[in-house]
Amino acid sequence: MDIFLMRHGEASFDAPTDPQRELTVLGQQQSRAMAEHYFADWQTVDLVLISPYVRTDQTWQQIAAILPQPVPVQILEELVPEADPEYASDVVIATAQVLGARRVLVVSHMPLLGYLLAELVPGQIPAMFTTSAVAKITLDEAATLVERLAPHELLPV
Repeated sequence: MDIFLMRHGEASFDAPTDPQRELTVLGQQQSRAMAEHYFADWQTVDLVLISPYVRTDQTWQQIAAILPQPVPVQILEELVPEADPEYASDVVIATAQVLGARRVLVVSHMPLLGYLLAELVPGQIPAMFTTSAVAKITLDEAATLVERLAPHELLPV
């Protein structure tokens, strides 16, 4: 199974509550740039898991706009910023297994993503994710961090 952990794009602070924060124009661009970079991988994603926050849905919408076919999306309360990483990891894996997913995109928040990476890949220390950054993990006999990439690390085309 491949799991892509992605932080939402840059979000505005102009909202009545944290869950209602929306992506900025830059956040939309970051999300789309990462989707274009990962197009070969993400066109075969068979499950998307997002938090219930507006900015994660908007990040997913930027990605979905370039994919060739619709992908099932599940909103999980276990992916909010302050969620328990061990429990979130179990829910992500169990949801993927129950649905038979082999390639999963998880769009969530800091600090959860840093701790989730450490939960999924033994020996990893919790890491920072800049906005729209992605970590690709392969779960086979053992979990492997394949790469971590942020939008500012993409080479200009």
